[in-house]
This record gives sequence, C-alpha cells and structure tokens, in this order.
Amino acid sequence: MWIDSHCHLDAPEFDADRNDVIARAQALGVAMVIPSVTPQTFAPTQQAASQCQGAYALGIHPLFVRDLNADALTQLAHALDAAKDDPRLVAVGEIGIDHFVPQLQDEATRELQERVYAAQLDLAQARGLPVILHVRRSADTLLKHLRRMAASGRPLAGGIAHAFNGSDQQAQAFLDLGFKLGFGGAMTFDRALQIRRLAASLPADAIVLETDAPDIPPHWLYKSAEQRAAGERSRNEPAELPRIAQTLADLRGWTLEQVRTQTVHNTLQALPRLHGLWVA
Repeated sequence: MWIDSHCHLDAPEFDADRNDVIARAQALGVAMVIPSVTPQTFAPTQQAASQCQGAYALGIHPLFVRDLNADALTQLAHALDAAKDDPRLVAVGEIGIDHFVPQLQDEATRELQERVYAAQLDLAQARGLPVILHVRRSADTLLKHLRRMAASGRPLAGGIAHAFNGSDQQAQAFLDLGFKLGFGGAMTFDRALQIRRLAASLPADAIVLETDAPDIPPHWLYKSAEQRAAGERSRNEPAELPRIAQTLADLRGWTLEQVRTQTVHNTLQALPRLHGLWVA
C-alpha cells in the first residue's frame, strides 16, 4: 500500500475519466487523501473519497478567500460536525496562506487570508483534528499562528505541511510542532536543489508523499512554456506516486520498499484517523 497524502481527485480535470484514474491508482496500491478547497467542493470531495475508498479533509484554501460567502466558515463548521462520525474525514484542509500569487498580496487580502486561516485552526483544534497546510512563501506566518496556539495551551493535533519548500529552520519548526512535510513531483526535478536536499537529509519520520494531482506534475509529465502555449497540458495523477517515491529512494539511498513502509507509517502518524480506515 502507498498513500498519496494530497490529491484533488474531485477536480474537474478528472471529470472525463475519474474511474480510470482511480483504477490506475488502485492497481498500484495507491490510496488517496483528498482535501477540499471551498464549501462548494465539500460534497464533491466526499463523493470522490467514497468513490476511491479513500479519505478526505474539509477546509477553505487561501486562493479562494476573496470569493467566500459571509457564512463560509459557518458552513465549514457545520460540515465538520455533520461528518464527525465519518471515518473518511481525517483532517481540516486544505488551509493556509499564500504569499506567492500576486493578486492575493494586497494588505486587505493578506489580512483576510490570516483571519480565515486562524479561524480554521480554531475549528480544527476544537474538534481534535490535524490540518493539511498550504505553504507557499508563507511558512513563517503559518508558524506564528501555530506557536501562538501552542503557547496559549491549545496546541493543534499536528498534520502535514503540504508541498514543503522552506528553509531548514522552518522545516524543523514544523516538525517541532508535530507536523510532517509533504514531498511530491517538485522533488523529481534536478534543479529543485533545496527540496531535494531536504528530502535527502530530513529525519526519516518527517516525510510523507503526495502528488497534489492534477497539479505539480513530476518532470516526466512536465510541459515547457512553448508546449503549454501550443495548448498541451500535463496532468498529474495518483498513479504517479510510486515513481515519485523512487526519486526519494534514490536521494536517500533507500530501497523502494523502505520508502513505502516509512512514508505510510509517517502519514498514519500525521492523520491518525486513517488507522480506522486502512490497514497498512
């Protein structure tokens, strides 16, 4: 068994052949955790998780904070409570802060991102759920809120810092707060020096694998700017996970079986409710 700890199987890119995507993943033993991104995707996320016999998270992604209805956080709270006995619900996510996308960097939108993130941390903490974090040039801000909660006697139940690409110090800070770090397709590019160095050097119990499908394609699926301009598209999918795992094996000098065993163990630690859903 492999675990893809971050896959948007409900995305419209999979509408035409979702059953085939699931079949290819299952043929390779890849199980999936599917995070949502807006209240409108809660039901499709849950449906996709049921369809693939996977797990899901409910949350509001920072890329969509400017489009939220006034009651979006209330919708999330109600959805989490309605699903509290669903073994497929394993986390609050995908939540976080994005300091990369230019349209989200004005002062008002940055403040809104922080407010929505902090509110979702409160929802997760109150329900004893881990979180799946979107970390894009925002690690220090995310950590500030996590530390504040821990200092106030309300620590989070850990989780996963998805698609991690920060410094050694930031990596250690997340680990100290009980988080695992997600690595996927970006690790397969030779030029991704910092990501590959972290993947090779972090403690064995720090790393989980992910695809972020349909996004962050590995190098063998990558399309150049010229190809994209010509209309070609690359679509990642969870069946790519074992090949991505081979990159991690090569970087660490492990066998593929060592990678599988260790990363599955780490994911079960990060998302404990998976124990009730899957037997690794």
